[in-house]
Amino acid sequence: MDAAAKPPPDPAGLRVHDLEVAYGRVSALRGVTLEAPRGAVVAVLGANGAGKSTLLRAISGTLRHHGGSITGGDIAYAGARLSGLDAAEVVARGVTQSPEGRRIFARMTVAENLRAGALGGAGRKAAAEARERVLDLFPVLAERAAQRAGLLSGGEQQMLAIGRALMARPSLLLLDEPTLGLAPLMQQKIAETVTEINAQGTTVLLVEQNAATALALASHAYVLEVGEVAMSGPAAELASSDEVRRRYLGEGGPDDDEDDAAPRPVLTRWAG
Repeated sequence: MDAAAKPPPDPAGLRVHDLEVAYGRVSALRGVTLEAPRGAVVAVLGANGAGKSTLLRAISGTLRHHGGSITGGDIAYAGARLSGLDAAEVVARGVTQSPEGRRIFARMTVAENLRAGALGGAGRKAAAEARERVLDLFPVLAERAAQRAGLLSGGEQQMLAIGRALMARPSLLLLDEPTLGLAPLMQQKIAETVTEINAQGTTVLLVEQNAATALALASHAYVLEVGEVAMSGPAAELASSDEVRRRYLGEGGPDDDEDDAAPRPVLTRWAG
């Protein structure tokens, strides 16, 4: 997509502008600009080491806990600046993250994990409403409420990780590799739940190596390569791009599609 043809930024959504991130002297993100309009699902694709998790850490205020720092650019959500805020302040602004690897409290019960997600929230009534929402989305968590989280299956742990993030009642949910390591049926269940979460009014920024799943869920997508935005466009256009299909969907290039009469779109590459 031509950058000049893009719609103006949504003041109620997420806007990352010219973001620079480093771990010590090592540059991790360079000139990253992206938007997640209110109510949208936006996907971020890329290989391992492309900077996807770093991007979410910068947005969620957890970057410093991983030894990183924002060295340039800006992050704003709902018209308020997030850059420089700590994680608790970012959560208070309506942004929560479900991190890669689930990161649940293994020795605590399912119920205790969910309560931990509501700490610092808007009170008992709000926490009860959030818990009801989570258990509607993931009924198995109600069945496992008294069980230690470390004894759950991988898929159930992922449900718990997402549920814990939802306990803070976010308006923007950051999902980092939610289907990683899961069986196909569980991947489908998580994908369906992401759609339901979004349908309930939560904006989703989805980092996902499973490009087919991410592009099916998202309205817009960005591709990161070695810390820079290499491509951007409507998810349907990226899904039909020869380059994306070859590199991220495991399909052949143009030589494998000689009988395909309609040319596929070529996505604009950004300089950063």
